[in-house]
Amino acid sequence: MSITIIFFLGLFVALVGVIPPGLLNMQAAKISLKEGHARGVMFSIGVCLIVLVQTYLASIFARYLSNHAEAVDILQRVAFVIFVLITIYYFFVAKAQSQPQIVPQIRSKHSRFFQGMFLSSLNVFPIPYQAYMTITLASFGWLDFSMTSIISYVAGAGTGTFVTLYFYMFFFDKIKNETITSPKSMNYIIGGITGIISIITLINIIKEL
Repeated sequence: MSITIIFFLGLFVALVGVIPPGLLNMQAAKISLKEGHARGVMFSIGVCLIVLVQTYLASIFARYLSNHAEAVDILQRVAFVIFVLITIYYFFVAKAQSQPQIVPQIRSKHSRFFQGMFLSSLNVFPIPYQAYMTITLASFGWLDFSMTSIISYVAGAGTGTFVTLYFYMFFFDKIKNETITSPKSMNYIIGGITGIISIITLINIIKEL
């Protein structure tokens, strides 16, 4: 299979996984609205760097993860705790900190870059998702596990993630005068999304008990 086709397969799979409103794309939109487009881009680059690593690991260990369900179970439990904590933060802590400040808080582009890396590293869902997708693509003969194919697929996944985050920044910039883009509304949206993810994860954990 051509590495170009594999690249676009990775891009498409990443788009499907990231396009639903989630913590990372909503946070990118929020940063872009509050602090400027450049900082939103730096946050997105930090996110994509971790996505590259996660997709690479998922591709390398795809067969292991598919044959050892306990590994995915552990990831689900860790993710559940993390998303509950993030939900609490955006519903209560961020709400309390959203009051107007006399002196604006200046954040560097580098701090947003590392924040993107940190939040992306907390989001462990791409690992089992990409592991499943790589095995599925390999079963169709569209992807093999050679280093060239894996690198091409990983590059496509990183590109697809960045395109999606940029789209969210662009979209929310166009509707920035709407009530939904206020800091309070954005915090509630992000908290609601992570809350829903927490509930879904808890249901999956209970089903597997």
